[in-house]
Order: sequence, then C-alpha cells, then structure tokens
Amino acid sequence: MQYILKAPSLLDSTVDLPSSKSISNRALIINALAGNDKMPANLSDCDDTDVMVNALTNSPYEVDIKAAGTAMRFMTAFYSIQPGQEHVLTGTERMRHRPIGILVDALRRLGADIRYVDEDGFPPLLIRGCSLDGGYIEIPGSTSSQFVSALLLIAPAMAEGLRLRLTGTIISRPYIDLTLWMMREMGADAEWADFETIVVKPQRYRRHEYYIENDWSAASYWYEMMALSKNADNEVRLVGLMDGSKQGDSSVRYIFSLLGVKTTFLPAGGNGTSTVVLRHSGHSLSNIEYDFSGSPDLAQTVVVCCALNGVHFRFVGLSTLKVKETDRIEALKTELRRLGYVIHSVGDDELYWDGERCDADIDHGIDTYEDHRMALAFAPASLCISGLVINNPGVVTKSYPHYWEDLKRCGFSIDIRQ
Repeated sequence: MQYILKAPSLLDSTVDLPSSKSISNRALIINALAGNDKMPANLSDCDDTDVMVNALTNSPYEVDIKAAGTAMRFMTAFYSIQPGQEHVLTGTERMRHRPIGILVDALRRLGADIRYVDEDGFPPLLIRGCSLDGGYIEIPGSTSSQFVSALLLIAPAMAEGLRLRLTGTIISRPYIDLTLWMMREMGADAEWADFETIVVKPQRYRRHEYYIENDWSAASYWYEMMALSKNADNEVRLVGLMDGSKQGDSSVRYIFSLLGVKTTFLPAGGNGTSTVVLRHSGHSLSNIEYDFSGSPDLAQTVVVCCALNGVHFRFVGLSTLKVKETDRIEALKTELRRLGYVIHSVGDDELYWDGERCDADIDHGIDTYEDHRMALAFAPASLCISGLVINNPGVVTKSYPHYWEDLKRCGFSIDIRQ
C-alpha cells in the first residue's frame, strides 16, 4: 500500500498526541513488580505497548513481541526474575537479528537462567525465571540504554539490590534518568552514586496510581512540519505535554528553536500536562552541529528537515541507529537521495550534509523499511514535495497509531494506492 500526500496551505490544528510509549513501557514493568492490577492512566495504544500488555496480562509460554525492541529488553529482564515461570521470547525477522547478548550476559552473571534458542547473542530466548540475588555488575555505557533500564527496573526485587557501573562512553543518558525518576516516583531507592555508577537498594515498589504524559517524540513531527512550512500564520497546538518533562526527546524544543520554531506552554491542567503552541519565528540557522547521543530517535526527523530546508549539518552520536528497526543511517542516505540530497556518513556515528545535490527520483516513493520513524519523519516532506508517496505507511502503528488521521484533521490530503 502507498499513501500519496498533499499538504495544506495553512497549518492550524489542535493535536492530541499519543501517550509516551517510553513511559508506558516502564510503568507497565514497575506496575507488575508492585503487584498492581490497575493499569496506569493514559496508557499508550501503540504496537510496542500492546505486546507488553499482552505479555504481562496473559503470560503465554511463547511471547511474540514483534518489532518492539523495548519489549524484548524489558521482558527479558522481567521474566528472568519470575520464579517458576518459563517463557520463549521471539519477534520479527529483524528482531531476531538485533543483538541482546550484553543484557543476557549481565542477567546471567546475576544468576538468571536464559538460553539462546537459535543463534548465540540474538533472540529467540528461552527464559526460566528464578530469584536473583543482585550485587555488583559492569556493562558498557555505549550499549543500548534499554539494556541499562531493563536491569534497573527489576533491581528493587533483587535480594541485594544492584550496583551497576557503566564503562566507557554513556549514551542515551536521558533515557536512563527517565527510568530512575520513574522508579523513585513508584517508591524505589535508586540514584547515581557517581558519574558512571547507579545504586538501587532492595526496596520494593509500592502500588501507586500513575498518569502517563503524552509523547515528545511524536511532537517532533509537528515541529518538523512547522519548520518546513515557514508560514508565520501557522499555529499547531499539541495537547498533553509536560514542561520540565523527563523524556529525553523533550530536547526537540531546543533543536527546533534553531530551525525557527517557537514553543509556548499554556497553563498546566490538573494532571500536570499542558498544551504546547508552535509557531514559526521566521529565523533559522543555516548550519547546525548537534550530538544526538542523548536523543537518537529525533535524528531522522531533524536530518530530513534540515536537508529540505537547505540547512547544512553535521550530526554525531548516531551509533545506535545502525541497530534499530532498520539501519537508519543507510535508510536516510538512500531515501534522501531519492529526493535529491546527498547525505554522507562517517563511520557508524556521524552524518553530514554540505549542500550536495543530485537528480531526484521520487516516482518510486519513500521506502519505510518496516521502521515507523522513516514514515513519520518523511511524511512532513510533503510540505515541500506535493504528491509525495510513502510506501507501507501502516508501520506508524508501532508508536503513533493515529498519525495519518491527525494529518487529515490538519488538512493534509491522503490518497491511497494499493
């Protein structure tokens, strides 16, 4: 299936963003370990959260988490500390080639019984739950922050708690901080002991009602639209965000201020969330350098936006993009070349664009590589390229199920081609 997009001449809409899947997935693990039968309020309805709800509620022997990387990491840790339970964790073909050895090795050193079903270092996994003593452990800080969060989330249930040292460069630190903040909100004693060491004491979570704020990652696509439209009369209002949010991707406010988007918060409501108003200031930098190691999920959005706006860039901190739903670095280079932009990579960590152009070839449309963020990040390009085609648009359900409906409500025309 293909969607053919045509953008409106004016953006003027109120958008109720999806709730944060990062917070939802952490809250589900904490909720389960606290023995709370009541689900958190405003829980995400995306695919990634749905598979976790199924795994935690129904607890089947074989759990297919599909393409949900967070669910694979978090459920591996959760099932390892469930005495008497046995599960096989599997997923899509891509998931079965996403490495998980660092997390499995760490859990094994803590006493977990986890075996590889097929290939060492990769799902599927056979997990036999048991009690874990905890103690001291080291893992590389340059690995996925989801490995770190998976260990931290189950640490309060370990007999000795956990002292976790992250070696080398620590990436995606805001996501680790989000995990620690949520753990403390739910009664755990968890904090940084120094720059590289986290200590979690053996203090169980308490049952607690929890309201999940909306998703700053989803907000990024509306920031991109505002930056690409450059119309001073445009106004988009994003519902359910929190000023001072612990979400790492709330840094989108700063990044897009460099691209001319002004953020204003309306007074917060009773649940602590607010409506954010986006307008274009009329001013943008012509060259940007930025380190995405703290918020790698924003990279695709900003790369596409900068290229189409003629903003030269050099972005680093992108190493985790190689092992996401697809190799996002190569996917970005390929699809932007279709639009006439030659993006260069340096190693596995860096992308830059110095203004080099090539002949566009947009008839094939934009491939999405079974990666939700490819569809989400490229759709706003229709503000610059009328009739832009997005292939396999259904991938957005992984994080933003009602994205296309929100675009239609904002005035976008979407024709379907089978």
